[in-house]
Amino acid sequence: MLKIRSLNVAYGGLKALNDVSLDVEEGQFVTVVGPNGAGKTTLFKTISGVVAPLSGEIIYRGQKLLAVPPEQRAMLGIAHVPEGRQVFASMTVMENLEMGALTKKGRARWHQLLPAILELFPILSQRRDQLAGTLSGGEQQMLAIGRGLASAPDLLMLDEPSMGLAPAVVDSIFDRIQLIHREQGLTILLVEQRVAEALEFCDHGYVLETGSMVLQGAHDTLVSNELVRRAYLGM
Repeated sequence: MLKIRSLNVAYGGLKALNDVSLDVEEGQFVTVVGPNGAGKTTLFKTISGVVAPLSGEIIYRGQKLLAVPPEQRAMLGIAHVPEGRQVFASMTVMENLEMGALTKKGRARWHQLLPAILELFPILSQRRDQLAGTLSGGEQQMLAIGRGLASAPDLLMLDEPSMGLAPAVVDSIFDRIQLIHREQGLTILLVEQRVAEALEFCDHGYVLETGSMVLQGAHDTLVSNELVRRAYLGM
C-alpha cells in the first residue's frame, strides 16, 4: 500500500531524516518507534505533504505521492491524526467530526461512519454539542481519531496518540486503536515513543533514531531483540 524509499529531509541544513525506507502492506498495523527528536513526526509530515523532502520516493497504491498536492492526499484515502491532537477548539465535537468527513468517501458514508465512531468513543456522543477546546486531553485525542475515521480512510496515520495523557487514558486509547484494526481491518501506521504499548499490537515495526532506521522486523523479532529490550523496554 505505502512504500517509502531513501527519503531524506532537512530543516535549515540539518538532516531530520536520513535515507529512510519503510513498507506498509494492506491491512497491516505498522509501528515506528524511537525517542523524541528521532524524526517520527517529520516522517508523517512528509507523507502528508507539510514538509518537502530533499530526495527520495513515496509510493501510495502505485501512485507517486510527492507529485500529489498536499490538500489532495487526504482524498486518496490517507488520514493523518497529528501530534498534539490539533482539534478545532472553537468548533463543537460534531462540527469537528463533520470536518473529517469532507472527503468524497467520508461524505458518501457519513451516516454509517458517525454511529460507528460514537460507538467506539461514547463520550463523544455525550459531548457532541460541546466546544472541542473544553474537552480533556484524552477526549480531544478520541475526537482527533474520530475525525480521522470520519474521512473513511484506507490508511490511518497516528502521530504520538499518547502525548500528554495519563497512563490510564493511554491504555484506553491504545485499546481503541487495536479495536479499530482488529474489527475494521483498517491499515494503521503509528509513530510513538511509548515503545512497549506501540509494539504490543503491531504486525511489523521500525526503530528510528536520529533520523535513521536502525532496526526493523516483525513483532516477535523486535520484542525479543536485545537492543530493543534493553534500550526501550527496560528489560
